[in-house]
Amino acid sequence: MAKRRKLEAPSAEDLSRIEEEFRSETSRRSPMAPIAQVAADAAQQSQVLDADIRSLTARDKADAEAHRAAHDKGLVMVEVPLDQIDSDDMVRDRINVDETEMEELRASIRENGLRLPVELYGLTKPAEGRKYGIISGYRRVLAMRGLLAATGDERFAVIKALIKLPETLPAAFVAMVEENEVRADLSHFERGRIAAISAQSGIFDSVEDAVAQLFGSASKAKRSKVRSFALIFEALGDMLVFPEALTERQGLRLAGALRAGAESEIRNLLADGQGIDAETEWALLESVIEQHEGKPRDGSRGGRPKVAPPRKAGPEVATSTGFVLRREHDDRGYLIRFEGRKVDAEMVDAILVEVERWLEKP
Repeated sequence: MAKRRKLEAPSAEDLSRIEEEFRSETSRRSPMAPIAQVAADAAQQSQVLDADIRSLTARDKADAEAHRAAHDKGLVMVEVPLDQIDSDDMVRDRINVDETEMEELRASIRENGLRLPVELYGLTKPAEGRKYGIISGYRRVLAMRGLLAATGDERFAVIKALIKLPETLPAAFVAMVEENEVRADLSHFERGRIAAISAQSGIFDSVEDAVAQLFGSASKAKRSKVRSFALIFEALGDMLVFPEALTERQGLRLAGALRAGAESEIRNLLADGQGIDAETEWALLESVIEQHEGKPRDGSRGGRPKVAPPRKAGPEVATSTGFVLRREHDDRGYLIRFEGRKVDAEMVDAILVEVERWLEKP
């Protein structure tokens, strides 16, 4: 007969060990939903902050949001290396730079630093590490570059700047033009140049749109002149040596010749050699302009299209030799139209001479 084993009650340590093993092997179902459990665990682990720390945290968050909003609006001043600024892609407020004024500006910056930031915009096609063009502050950039070259001081290697975003660029260009119209009268060519380049840079949809927004407060006649000089810049800006010397009348004559198809002829003439001064350059231009004055304009050469006034037909006369004469009239007067196989310029000129002679009879 087998000997019975004597049973002993487990000790307290054995009971604790058994309970721990049971807990580790058995998942206890929580009465809370999983997300609530996660939130509860996080709350238990989070540090309880006093009122002052919570207030400071809220203020830091508000300041960060305000800084981000200001940065998005191009209101935050940053430091930009000069070698990241492309001077060739910019739309400058003035073409000519007075050396005396530049020397005064360099001396001021050397003594007091740069007081005002420049305004830049991001280039759509950065090249050679140059990411920005200039809206305003061209002279300040030139002055800083001159100081860096003369002194080698690294404090002149960067410039304070505001970076304008695409949605703020049109307003920035309008402000730049308005400021310079008041500060110093822009030449006709400079106005046209600003309109053309800002359109080419994508700031405005077209030259027409650029002129309408940049010179919105100008008269209709002035805006028309700006469009004419914008056409001159687009067609001949890379060829003319003395474009700023063009008077208003000269510019309008030149634009008229371009619209009549004279661009290729003028470019070929200038390619053979420009004049040594403004007078001789204009003499070259005028020699071509005179040949195109009075010709029909090329509708693709800019300017606003003219709507022809409606004409009313009058009586018609047919001759036995095959010519047909029709009388027409509109709000500008009467016209006589000559039709027929044998009608040519020489015949019409002879008829005009006869009509003139007839009208001059007492």
